[in-house]
Amino acid sequence: MHARLYVLLLLLLLGCTNTGFYVQSVSGQAEIWKRERPIETIVSDPTATPDLKRRLETVLHIREFASDELALPDNGSFRKYADLGRPFVVWNVFSAPEFSIKPREWCFVFAGCVSYRGYFSEGEAYRVADDQQMQGYDVFVAGVPAYSTLGWFDDPVLNTFIYDPETEVAGLIFHELAHQVVYVQDDTTFNESFAVTVQEEGVSRWLAKYGTPEQREAHIAALERSKDFAMLVMKYRNRLDELYRSDIGDASTRKSKRQIFNELKEEYAELKQKWGGFSGYDRWFPPEPNNAYLASVATYTQLVPGFQALLAKNDGNLAKFYQAVEEIAKLNKAERLAQLKEH
Repeated sequence: MHARLYVLLLLLLLGCTNTGFYVQSVSGQAEIWKRERPIETIVSDPTATPDLKRRLETVLHIREFASDELALPDNGSFRKYADLGRPFVVWNVFSAPEFSIKPREWCFVFAGCVSYRGYFSEGEAYRVADDQQMQGYDVFVAGVPAYSTLGWFDDPVLNTFIYDPETEVAGLIFHELAHQVVYVQDDTTFNESFAVTVQEEGVSRWLAKYGTPEQREAHIAALERSKDFAMLVMKYRNRLDELYRSDIGDASTRKSKRQIFNELKEEYAELKQKWGGFSGYDRWFPPEPNNAYLASVATYTQLVPGFQALLAKNDGNLAKFYQAVEEIAKLNKAERLAQLKEH
């Protein structure tokens, strides 16, 4: 295990009452390190499959593009590969009160307060979710293919996403590297919306340079679907926020809440028809959506339009865009939100 990890664990545990959570976090990270190998080693390994070699060679190309063309950090991240033998690296637990769209936040030593809690064990994630549900919270558990250590360590390529389409792999790498550029404690929506903006811009530029006409067309369609889906979720999130701010009593609020979520499911079905039957969002759309689910989607989309406008204001120059975001990041949360809304 890395010596730095021992130091990190010691710092995390000093004065911390939630020892169990941090131990699973450290052991999960250590397991990844134990399994990772340099990509060049795998590419030259005669026992590795041709498909994996080809995909990893593409990752190295994407990795160089990220630093050379997108001004993202040029470091050891995404230059090693680890097969974890499972479909996701972590499972994030989102939780929100029965009558609130604001997610519960969990606070950590280095990352600050975030609107989810990640577990390397699916079983443990659902155990925590069940506990939250018993306390009256709405809960949502989402498997995650990758996460960022925010530059503390070099993040590897994982089996949890290497077999996805090329544009999705590229977008994920751009997204996670963006977290190493700007990260604000206690503001998950700011961080994730910024990373999504870099992700979408990065994939567009990657395809403009290396993509086929078919890939570029598919990407444009995917962006339109993403925009449609985000608008749908925000529409119902706003309706629920208005409902929860009303004073009609718990029984009436609960009834209206059920009706609003039923309407959301119906409109989502209509949206899929508009998309020609595309069902790619089904895996992220639970049979019974709730406040925690809406919070999870809003976390990644709410501020994207503001960041996109800021990028346009900087003439698409990503280095200047990052500098502008860093300046906004120095403001308090209310001021950051106001700045992005102005753009």
